[in-house]
Amino acid sequence: MTNQASQAPARAIVDLNERSREIFRQIVEAYLATGEPVGSRNLSRLIPMTLSPASVRNVMADLEATGLIYSPHASAGRLPTELGMRFFVDALLEVGDLSSEDRARIDVEVRAKSQDRTLDAVLRDASQLLSGMSRGAGVVVTTKNNTRLKHVEFVQLEPRRALVVLVSDDGSVENRVVALPPGLPASALTEATNFLNARILGKTLAELRADLQNSRAAVEREIDALTAGLIEAGLASWAGDGDGRQLFVRGQANLLEDLKATEDLERVRLLLADLETQREVVDLLARAEDGEGVRIFIGSENKLFSLSGSTMIAAPFKIGHEKIVGVLGVIGPTRLNYARIIPMVDYTAKVVSALIDRGR
Repeated sequence: MTNQASQAPARAIVDLNERSREIFRQIVEAYLATGEPVGSRNLSRLIPMTLSPASVRNVMADLEATGLIYSPHASAGRLPTELGMRFFVDALLEVGDLSSEDRARIDVEVRAKSQDRTLDAVLRDASQLLSGMSRGAGVVVTTKNNTRLKHVEFVQLEPRRALVVLVSDDGSVENRVVALPPGLPASALTEATNFLNARILGKTLAELRADLQNSRAAVEREIDALTAGLIEAGLASWAGDGDGRQLFVRGQANLLEDLKATEDLERVRLLLADLETQREVVDLLARAEDGEGVRIFIGSENKLFSLSGSTMIAAPFKIGHEKIVGVLGVIGPTRLNYARIIPMVDYTAKVVSALIDRGR
């Protein structure tokens, strides 16, 4: 997709007549179906009105001047610009209900399999499912810092490794394995467990870490340096990149399917590089927390996809009706099946929200 249309006047778009909108819709739908440019002769056969190829060319020239379509090279038909795709999604796209088949698959793969599973496992399943159903990359980011904690326990697995068990007030139980420093006595695990449980109830992970940091002098009086180091390692195992968010990405290989040309391969190479930039993926997903329902990010509307020209469709999931604890979605080429994926992402977010809300 090109960004050459970003300066097009909004008024000209709003004022498009029915004929122009229909021709533009057919250009976009042909692009979504095939990825190929469409010319005036084919368009004159597709549109539900009688227009000669010459008349269609005149309308296409107006659409190009408005910035909604462009020609990839001189002899080709036309493709939608990023501005055109945004206009299509916001003004022309008809999104229906999720199909019964898709709804049943989400219920089976996420809801039915969630029994006795950790939240991480449920979210991994959700990202894998979205990937498989959309043929894009399924992404989920969860905010650990927003979860209130209930209990923690350190369990020795072998001389140099321990399991850290964290229980949240929503009923979720998650485990991490941490390395133990040389010379740490077994009693230090019990001491670390008791020390944290005396302070953990009702706090978020961020609040607990901040509390320990602010009272470092008191901590050093109560426990020795080895035990303090164990506590820090245990809490850090959930902290990820420092803000408590955890990212799951599944299905990157799907993006290599259905490549039409060398430029498609380059676009996918750039997108795969984008997905490796986890910090920026997390930041983009976090933007979907700012509104209700499904958010759609197209191409250079965001810095992450400015080179690859990709799209993300995302929705937040919550505890109760207000507290957002993460975002899930699909990342793929701009010619995603929006009409199918938007309700798919929306319903999956609602299923995950319901599972979290009742403690699965």
